[in-house]
Amino acid sequence: MAERHELVNEAGEITRDRPWIFRTYAGHTSARASNALYRKNLAQGQTGLSIAFDLPTQCGYDSDDPIALPEVGKVGVPINSLDDLHVLFAEIPLSQMNTSMTINGTSMWLLALYIALARERGESEAALMGTTQNDIIKEYLARGTYIFPPEHSLRIIAEMYEYCLERVPNWNASNVCSYHLQEAGATPAQELAFALSTAIGILDSIKARGHFDQAQFERAVGRVSFFVNSGIRFVEEMCKMRAFVALWEEITRERYQVREAKYRRFRYGVQVNSLGLTENQPENNAWRILIEALGVTLSRDARCRALQLPAWNEALSLPRPWDQQWSLRLQQILAYETDLLEYPDLFEGSPVVASKVEALMTEARAEIEKIDGMGGVRVAIESGYMKTALVRSMTERLTRISRGELTVVGMNRWQEGLASPLVSAADGGLFQVDQGGAQEALSALQETRAERDPARAKQALEALKAAARGGENMLPASIECALARVTTGEWAGALREVFGEYRPVTGIDGQRLGLEGERVAKLRARVQRYTDERGRRPRMVVGKPGLDGHSNGAEMIAVSARHVGFDVVYSGIRLRPEEIVASAVEEGADVIGASVLSGSHLALAEQLMTLLAAEGASERIQVVFGGIIPQADIPALEAIGVKQVFTPKDYELMDIMERIMSLLDAGGVSPG
Repeated sequence: MAERHELVNEAGEITRDRPWIFRTYAGHTSARASNALYRKNLAQGQTGLSIAFDLPTQCGYDSDDPIALPEVGKVGVPINSLDDLHVLFAEIPLSQMNTSMTINGTSMWLLALYIALARERGESEAALMGTTQNDIIKEYLARGTYIFPPEHSLRIIAEMYEYCLERVPNWNASNVCSYHLQEAGATPAQELAFALSTAIGILDSIKARGHFDQAQFERAVGRVSFFVNSGIRFVEEMCKMRAFVALWEEITRERYQVREAKYRRFRYGVQVNSLGLTENQPENNAWRILIEALGVTLSRDARCRALQLPAWNEALSLPRPWDQQWSLRLQQILAYETDLLEYPDLFEGSPVVASKVEALMTEARAEIEKIDGMGGVRVAIESGYMKTALVRSMTERLTRISRGELTVVGMNRWQEGLASPLVSAADGGLFQVDQGGAQEALSALQETRAERDPARAKQALEALKAAARGGENMLPASIECALARVTTGEWAGALREVFGEYRPVTGIDGQRLGLEGERVAKLRARVQRYTDERGRRPRMVVGKPGLDGHSNGAEMIAVSARHVGFDVVYSGIRLRPEEIVASAVEEGADVIGASVLSGSHLALAEQLMTLLAAEGASERIQVVFGGIIPQADIPALEAIGVKQVFTPKDYELMDIMERIMSLLDAGGVSPG
């Protein structure tokens, strides 16, 4: 008789593990539209909410701030005040919902709004369950929605722990998020080391404040959760997760002397990798998403606690509700139709897996020790060490793709294929943003300001600033701000007054592509001819207009342009169009390369071209755009005056540089 390996109860019946929490990362247009989407997704079997906020909300601006207007409702839901949160959670019982908020720089504010919402609805704040994803370190490195300097950002996280531990005990006050590190090019060992170093930095900060005794501190350790990435190399990714579990056990037991095993448990949720999703042959992305999901579900000993999957078309635009439903159904089939949850760990005892896990742990330990030796994660951020390392890794990845050493099906191999029927519908398979949604958010904001007690709002803001200056916990004052109908921009503005804003290093200095050969030599010769004719090198300002902080593309273009001989000006992310144009005019630039991934490309292009015309420079300075831009929008961009548009299908860096050089050669640009 064959040996049985299923999970069997005392009665000899095969049992199943409970499935992970099914999430869909969602939010768009307005609080009302997002609420309807959430209730529909929950009715279809989703078991937790993962809320996407728009960029103004994440970066601490009201919807009517000039820098916010192009971005309102584009990549998430706009939340200006507690009134918006009432609409967002209408008919959704908070005490029964596990809610994850991707919010970062304004995390304390959104948690304050959520607690205030529970109070006004008569629900117990102690019953609230969920997570504020507020790993601010990865914002400095990869995603860009930071506001304050690292010292003050770490203080905000520590104070959230101190408030939540007793009052909101089922809330994960922070979430160490390695997801965006991999999106920014991190190797598995870097993802392990940088994420764990971040957790160490948070826990060291909490411990140094002295608010917890050892028993409370251990409970705080038990509330640390992680949000990780699962890429296409699913065996390596599964081994990475086993390494995460083992290293976290090691750190919590040895470094922090956590005695209870339940507080040493590595608790993590996952979004599988969006970096590898392609605009070319987008139907292939469905299989990529499935394979990536296996890396965090197959191994019982390292299975995720919650999972959200991207949609097949996320390299093209925001997903539609149907696209999100398709991803949800994949999870449900994996959990309920297969026998995956009926077995113990499938990889226990595998020498291949054990060897790979040990290799990853050894490499990650060395990196953690290096960061520790610098003085910890805060110093490693402020010195630019971690950012530079990620830019280098991304540069190496794109070099391998360009050389054909790293295969991406449909992009650098097997490019020829039948047209995808998924993009042949009337909407092109793309989400269509309701243009009236932004006005809805603006009207609600005006109504809140008109109806609130201005004296109470002013008093609440003064109390918040006093707490910030005096070292008191800022969350109680933030909750009062929420109840007083203070707005998102006002809350963040008050703390900007006290803490200032932060501008990290870009990480591009000293980086080089590994691309050489005849093609590169010819391109450098063209650049040299241009230089000889005009008496200076071609000059490019690479700009990130608006609030989108995903900087990978901009960084790679800046590195590539320098690689072939351009002078490059790159000042980082979150620039106002006025700043980009002023820089281009002052530097005598020949071309502006604008990178936009938030869906705001049309509005931002209008602003850039209007400003260039006002400076009399629209003929002299050429403008190119890159990012997640639907093909249907390219004619509109060209009509505005944009000369070239690059989308994710344009992956060959030298091809991009050749096209930009051809634009300059044909443009007859006069010396600046």
